Amino acid sequence: QVQLVESGGGLVQAGDSLRLSCAVSGRTFSSTPVAWFRQAPGKEREFVAAVSSSGARTYHTDSVKGRFTVSRDNAKNTLYLQMNSLELEDTAVYYCALSTRFASLRTRASDYNYWGQGTQVTVSS
Repeated sequence: QVQLVESGGGLVQAGDSLRLSCAVSGRTFSSTPVAWFRQAPGKEREFVAAVSSSGARTYHTDSVKGRFTVSRDNAKNTLYLQMNSLELEDTAVYYCALSTRFASLRTRASDYNYWGQGTQVTVSS
């Protein structure tokens, strides 16, 4: 089975930066689209960013465009999310996800069938 493990979360102040990582094992990482989602307390899980299997195509939701950058290193089986200019509204548990059901980039949580445990990002003022 596919396993995903997130790391890099923490407590930071508004305006700071964090880099999240997601290590993937159990299947051919380079053949699948992967994505980041986040969920704040009392809120529904929302899409953040996704990247195609080759890394050639990326998509970021409007609220993080210009601040967050998603990327992947297929040689290391690792997904990244570089987060700059963090805001209070970015506070959430961040999850990485992988889809074996689609070959192209997807943005819906229901399109992904493997998930990590999540890593907490807390932004204070």
